[in-house]
Amino acid sequence: MPTVVTLGQSRIRRFSDVSHYSGPLLTRAIADSMGAARDAGANVWGGSLDLGRSTDTIQLGATEWHWRSQSFAYADALKDRTIYFRDGEEFVAISRFAGSLIKLVPTEWGAPTFEIDGIKMLPTSKESPFEDARRKVALIEPRGKRILDTCGGLGYFAACCLDAGVARIDSVEKNADVLWLRTLNPWSPDPDSPASSGRLHLNHADVSAVIVGIADASVDALLHDPPRFGIAGELYSQAFYDQLARVLRRGGKLFHYTGSPNKLTSGRDVPREVSKRLEKAGFKTDLALDGVLATRR
Repeated sequence: MPTVVTLGQSRIRRFSDVSHYSGPLLTRAIADSMGAARDAGANVWGGSLDLGRSTDTIQLGATEWHWRSQSFAYADALKDRTIYFRDGEEFVAISRFAGSLIKLVPTEWGAPTFEIDGIKMLPTSKESPFEDARRKVALIEPRGKRILDTCGGLGYFAACCLDAGVARIDSVEKNADVLWLRTLNPWSPDPDSPASSGRLHLNHADVSAVIVGIADASVDALLHDPPRFGIAGELYSQAFYDQLARVLRRGGKLFHYTGSPNKLTSGRDVPREVSKRLEKAGFKTDLALDGVLATRR
């Protein structure tokens, strides 16, 4: 079971009970490419088995391929828009159903996105979701700071903060299945890896409950990437924004992802609605990228 740790003055569960997967990952495109090379008489295949993080040379046999002193049968009938990992003797889809269908989805950029009931949770149409996260993280200037990442997701905000020299990042994620996806995604940072250097603290918790126990002005910057309003309306509430203002030091920055949901059909302007609530809570706000950049007054 996860162990109990302290975040500010609160006690929440640290997600450290599952090691990150280190085996090969397959997509239909990769499996088809390996099979085509074999059928053409090639003895080796070069490519990535970790969604573009690195490249390997794979030895090809008639019925098996060989990677890092391990042998694997060729995978047939893989589905599009699906990533597979080795579970026992088989490659199985990285997806789960527990009230909602959640799955890791490949992109043309390498870094995957994820979906819940078919709804894409990260932008991928114009650039990698990882690079999208990097641009947003840069807005809060994380170097040397203590940051609260309220809705950790696949951890791309956290990874970019680590790359940028953050002093400490506390990342909170409510959905256990999303945390499971992180253990299988090579683009998701591992809190126990040397690259994290003890700076990433990943917690399985509901941030709306956790935040009330965090000390006043104890956070240097905030990243807030909540699910849609219809799923997590409490994370857009005045009461929650008041808590964000309370825990953030004066002059500290917040990036709040909003997107523009239903703007064409409903006429709602969610970014401006969010801005008004944040200003009431004590922030100065500006629209930035696909969200709101706010500074604690």
